[in-house]
Amino acid sequence: MTSRRYGSGPSGAGKQPLPFARAVWPDGWRYVSGQVALENGEIVGGGIIAHSRRAIEKMTAILHEAGYGIEDVVRVGVWLDEPRDSWSFNAVYAECFGENSPARAAG
Repeated sequence: MTSRRYGSGPSGAGKQPLPFARAVWPDGWRYVSGQVALENGEIVGGGIIAHSRRAIEKMTAILHEAGYGIEDVVRVGVWLDEPRDSWSFNAVYAECFGENSPARAAG
């Protein structure tokens, strides 16, 4: 199986290089690594709504690099540190995915 890999990008928090691919395209499938609300190597301010938007924007940008869009996403895994953020996250998620909601696992 041949896999195409996208590097980690410029950096993570503290401008450290990240030790994993941003995405891998093996055998016709597309896997995008988890995204954190970083901008220029630092976590964006603004709480869960801003963090959710930034993480989804970053995922979407990786998809666009490969010629895909958010409507092509079939599954999303979500990790929320605070369960009370679920409703705010769901509002951003619904705004971003609209009628194209993929299957989802959240914890």
